[in-house]
Amino acid sequence: MLERTTKVYLDTIPFEACGRALALGLFDGIHDGHAPIIKKTVKAAKQNGLISTVMTFSGSIKGEKKYITTLEERLDILTSFGVDEMLVLDFDSIKDKDHKAFCEEILRNKLNAKALFAGDDFRYGRAAEGTAEDLKLFGQDNGIAVKIFKTMMLHGTDRRISSSWIREALAEGDVGLVTDLQGGRPFSYSGIVMHGKMLGRTLGFPTANLIVPEEKITVRRGVYASRVLLGRNVLPGVTNVGMRPTVDDSDADTVETYIFDFDEDIYGARIKVELLSFIRPEMKFGTMEELASTVADDKIKAKTYHAKSGIMSEV
Repeated sequence: MLERTTKVYLDTIPFEACGRALALGLFDGIHDGHAPIIKKTVKAAKQNGLISTVMTFSGSIKGEKKYITTLEERLDILTSFGVDEMLVLDFDSIKDKDHKAFCEEILRNKLNAKALFAGDDFRYGRAAEGTAEDLKLFGQDNGIAVKIFKTMMLHGTDRRISSSWIREALAEGDVGLVTDLQGGRPFSYSGIVMHGKMLGRTLGFPTANLIVPEEKITVRRGVYASRVLLGRNVLPGVTNVGMRPTVDDSDADTVETYIFDFDEDIYGARIKVELLSFIRPEMKFGTMEELASTVADDKIKAKTYHAKSGIMSEV
C-alpha cells in the first residue's frame, strides 16, 4: 500500500492565494467515470501552478448510509492519482444551502477555485437544484474555468458507469464486474488483523480476520477467491464475508481470509483483502464436519481460480 501523500481536511481548509483546481463529486468507489475527472484536475493543477483538490462528502447522501469506499480508502486511491488534497464536507451541514451560495461561498471564497471539474450528472445545493450547466454559468461569471465530463459507458455495454451499478453488483456478489467498473481495481476491505475464536485453526485453515467498518457496504455474504496485500507482498487466499451462522451467528460482518502457503503471525498488522471471484453464498451447516468439508472444497475452487489467473501454480 502506498505511503499517503494526499492531505485530508474535514470541513475547514486553509485559503491558498495560488488557487485550486477542484474536482467535484461524491467519488464513492472512484470508478472509471471518476478517473478522467481526477486525472484532469491533477494535470491542470500542475500545468497552471495550482493545488489539486478533490472535494467529497461524509454523511448520509442519496439515502445511502454505507459507502463503497471509506474515507481512508478514498484517500489511498487519491494518493495513487497524485492529488494534493482531499476536502471532506459534512453533507448534512450544507444540504440546505442554495446552489448559488454554495458556489460563491465555498468554491469561490473559501477554496479560491480557479478551475472546476465535474461529471455531467453532478448536482449540488438545496434539493440538488444546481446542475452542471449552472456550474458553467458560475464559471463564466467569475472567470473560473469549468470542464464538464460526459457520462462514460462500460466497454461493450450501453450502460453508464456509476456507483449505483457497483452497489448492484456487490449485492449480487459480482466482484469481477466491480473490478471492471473500477478500472481494474478490485473491491476490498482493509484493516488491522484481529484475534478471532481460533476455530479456523482447529479445522486446518487459520484465518486473518477483519471487521467490516460500520460505514462500509457489505458485499453479498459468502466465499470469494481473494488476494491479500501485506506490506509489499501480494498473497493468494480465500475469504468468507459474513456473520458465520454455523459457529457464531454474529450481528456484525467479518472478513475471514485463509492465505495459501502462509503461516506467519500477522495479528495487529494492516492488510487489504481484495475480492476477485465469487465462489458460493453464505450457508449454515448442520455439523462442523459439513462445514470443514465445504471449506476444503472452497479452498480447491479458490486455488483453481488463482492458478488460472497465474498467481499460483496448478492445484
